[in-house]
Amino acid sequence: MADCLERGDWICGKYVSSRSQELIDATVQHIGITAASVSIGLLVAFPLALLARRRGGLAGPVLGLTSVLYTVPSLAMFSLLMPLFGVSVSVVVTGLVLYSLTVLVRNILAGLDAVPAEAREAARGMGYGPVRLLFEVELPLALPALIGGVRIAAVSTIALTTVGAIVGYGGLGTLILDGLDTYFRPQVLTASVICVVLAVTADAALLGVQRLLTPWTRAGARAGKGA
Repeated sequence: MADCLERGDWICGKYVSSRSQELIDATVQHIGITAASVSIGLLVAFPLALLARRRGGLAGPVLGLTSVLYTVPSLAMFSLLMPLFGVSVSVVVTGLVLYSLTVLVRNILAGLDAVPAEAREAARGMGYGPVRLLFEVELPLALPALIGGVRIAAVSTIALTTVGAIVGYGGLGTLILDGLDTYFRPQVLTASVICVVLAVTADAALLGVQRLLTPWTRAGARAGKGA
C-alpha cells in the first residue's frame, strides 16, 4: 500500500522526517535573508528619516520615492537588480531592503513627530544638545512606532523572501516553487506552513521586545483601565 509520500498527500509526516535537513537549510536561509534585509533597511531608513525631518522640503520626495519603490512588482525589481549584482543573494537582499524603506521611514518619522513638544522643551532646558536630545529623549519615546514599523517590515519581508526563488535564493520559497513545478503537495504545504510560523514568531518576538523596551506604555494602559 502506498504511503503518504508516494501518494503526495498534502499532510505527510514522512516527508517532514525524510527531508528534515532540506527544510532546516531552507529555513535558515530564509531567516538569514530576512534578518539581513530588515537590519540593512533599518540602517538605511534611519538616516533618511532624520534627513527628511531636519530638512522639511525633503520629506515629500523621500516618502514619495520609497512609496514608488514599493509599488514596483517584485519580479521586475529583482530583474532590474540582476545586471548589477548577477544571480546572487545580493539581488534578493537589495530588493527587500528597498521594499522595507517605505514602512520603516514612515514609522520612524511618525514616531519622532509624536514626541510631545513639552518633552523636547524640558530636555533643552536641562542642557540637552541635538544629539543627546535625539538618542536620550526622542528615540525612546518614538520606540513604539519604530518597532511597529520593524514588525510590519519583518512580516512582509518573510513573505517577499519567497519570491527570491526565481534566482535560487528564496529560502522556503525555493521549496514552494519546486513543489509547485512538480505538483509535490507535501513540500508546498510544509514550506508554506513554516513561512507562516516564521512570520507569527517574528511578530510575537518583536512585540515582546517592544513591551520590554517601553514599560511606560503598559503602565499607561493599566492606569487607563483603572480609571
